[in-house]
Amino acid sequence: MNMTQETLEKIKKSIKHAMKSPFYQKHFEGISVRDIGSEDDFLKLPFTEKEDLRSTYPLGLCAVPDEKIVRIHSSSGTTGVPVIIPYTQKDVHDWALMFKRCYETAGVTPNDRVHITPGYGLWTAGIGFQLGAELLGAMTIPMGPGNTDKQIKMMIDLQSTVLTATSSYALLLAEEIEKRGVKSKIHLKKALIGSERWGDKMRKRIANELGVLLYDIYGLTEIYGPGIGISCNHACGMHMWTDYLFYEIIDPHTGHRVDEGQVGELVITTLVKEGAPLIRYRTHDLTREIPGACPCGNPYPRIDTLIGRSDDMVKVKGVMIYPGKIDEMLAALDGVSSEYQVMIDHLNGKDIVTLFFETPVKGDDAIKALVETVQSAFKEKIGITAKIMPVGMGELPRSEKKTTRVFDNRY
Repeated sequence: MNMTQETLEKIKKSIKHAMKSPFYQKHFEGISVRDIGSEDDFLKLPFTEKEDLRSTYPLGLCAVPDEKIVRIHSSSGTTGVPVIIPYTQKDVHDWALMFKRCYETAGVTPNDRVHITPGYGLWTAGIGFQLGAELLGAMTIPMGPGNTDKQIKMMIDLQSTVLTATSSYALLLAEEIEKRGVKSKIHLKKALIGSERWGDKMRKRIANELGVLLYDIYGLTEIYGPGIGISCNHACGMHMWTDYLFYEIIDPHTGHRVDEGQVGELVITTLVKEGAPLIRYRTHDLTREIPGACPCGNPYPRIDTLIGRSDDMVKVKGVMIYPGKIDEMLAALDGVSSEYQVMIDHLNGKDIVTLFFETPVKGDDAIKALVETVQSAFKEKIGITAKIMPVGMGELPRSEKKTTRVFDNRY
């Protein structure tokens, strides 16, 4: 996005505040805010990486006195040193305001009943969805994850109209509702889905099986949490709340800005965050800026639905494999479900790629033809040959949180 003079002044103020933290005092050593007089000067600043944040554990990012911190959140990763993000009261309120804006963009009103399934605790998701819905004035049902029997019972009894979930859990709920024959008792109209990348085929399954309008909601713990952007009724990208953040899209290999409309890695700078401001933070999420005005009239700029992460790609036989490209490839094929897994193994001195996918297709001849179709498409679209393994519907594992698609077993 283009930087206005007003945005530059906000960024300079944010940088000055960030340099109150032990981390940025060291990270920006020798840099003065007075030297940042233009966007070009800003672009010379070093990026902030997730490993940088881990190195500050536990509170090296904190830019305010301890007594101003009212809450701690942590990234949802399960390996390595956790990233701890402190929040002031203003940070919490700003986040709730952004989330309220997300609900309003999706057409959610105080008359709705919001069924919240993402996790609570150190993870930002559940409490973020809750605070935004409460600020909006909607009835909030803070279920959290798991216990699908109780989820469906409460959904029916309380007549939930809005579902918030990861795409994996939304699909699991859709399948269970269909299996139990209770779809006619479900009152859902909308679903706000976030936390992981998901393809068009999965999107259509959830929308059709739950009978809802879907909205992509974006965010990450380091930058408040979910709620910093959302798609609208036109489903043509996610509006980003640029009064709270400034974003860039860069080439993940060179670090330079990409041309407008070109896919790259999203980099975010917070503009008003107090507890843990971040400057040029590499999210590793891959997307593109969508040029022009949105038909919905919302003035905030848009980024496209995420296609994956720059650190999720794996290299096999010299070819970069992105899960998002596999999504696209499978979405174009009939007889192939949204659910798949890729296994990469090293056997007898060779890298072997195996694609498992669910299919409703029956019969040996039909399965054989489908395997040939998928194998040809994989070779053409992904660039390497894969062993194709179709399985029945529901045979691949489901997740209440995020679903892992690619397993690299070579190391």
